[in-house]
Amino acid sequence: MADRLRDFLRSPRGQKLIQQGRTQLDKPENQRRLQQLANRLRGRKR
Repeated sequence: MADRLRDFLRSPRGQKLIQQGRTQLDKPENQRRLQQLANRLRGRKR
């Protein structure tokens, strides 16, 4: 399974998805949402 995932991520389609993800992470609104999610998840563990 890990080999298939690695192969996909190295493929042109996988590279395109990686780039799209990085583009989305550069947006301040998505960074804020991700931070809020991380805070919520940290709060549940306590």
